[in-house]
Amino acid sequence: MDSLIGFIQLGLRHILDPNGLDHVLFLVALAACYRPKDWRHGLAVVSAFTVGHSLTLGLAVVGLVGVSSELVEFLIPITIVLAGLENLLDLGRSPRGWRRPLLAGGFGLIHGAGFASYLRSLFSDEVAVPLLGFNLGLEVGQAVVLAITVASLAFADRLLGAGRSLGPGRRHTELALAVRTLATTAVVVTVAGRMALERTPW
Repeated sequence: MDSLIGFIQLGLRHILDPNGLDHVLFLVALAACYRPKDWRHGLAVVSAFTVGHSLTLGLAVVGLVGVSSELVEFLIPITIVLAGLENLLDLGRSPRGWRRPLLAGGFGLIHGAGFASYLRSLFSDEVAVPLLGFNLGLEVGQAVVLAITVASLAFADRLLGAGRSLGPGRRHTELALAVRTLATTAVVVTVAGRMALERTPW
């Protein structure tokens, strides 16, 4: 039990550690275009990401999938940039359909390989407990990041909604969402793009 709790704490720290900024940025990129009323679609996206990274994490840790760690570290910020750019396709409107969940699941496969390269060096014989505990810790950390992100975005919406100089109603709501999404995406894509350049494996 102590070992399980230890790996849960390890997974939690891995997400919240400043050195794990790339995974935090990805979660922010996923959440950037959502409002509280879009929680069902947001949950589908986060669930798809969880399935993706859990699958690759498990397969990589037991040695069934092997990917160059340098390539994975380069691809992770690329997924952040792509997730950010995807936000612009429906700018100002609530996301719908399965495009975003499918993308999140695919990108999760890459992030899972990144988690695995870190976890693999921490155990020798037993796989199940470290894998379960680390994955649970990741999910708790992910929930913390998303809660902070959603609260921050809701606060931004309130600030944008305070100055209704561009007209009331639906048009203003869409404009406010577009401004907030664009600003958040610009910051995330800029930081992730710089990360990708710094991690270029060639």
